[in-house]
Amino acid sequence: MNRSELVAALADRAEVTRKDADAVLAALAETVGEVVAKGDEKVT
Repeated sequence: MNRSELVAALADRAEVTRKDADAVLAALAETVGEVVAKGDEKVT
């Protein structure tokens, strides 16, 4: 599954636009990256 397919699946499941699903996915990836960069071992 590539990013476009993931965004489409998220949009369908959450009943939101692909643009909104892509924004949420980008925010999630950025947030997880920041947590990992700080050295936190996990996201709970």
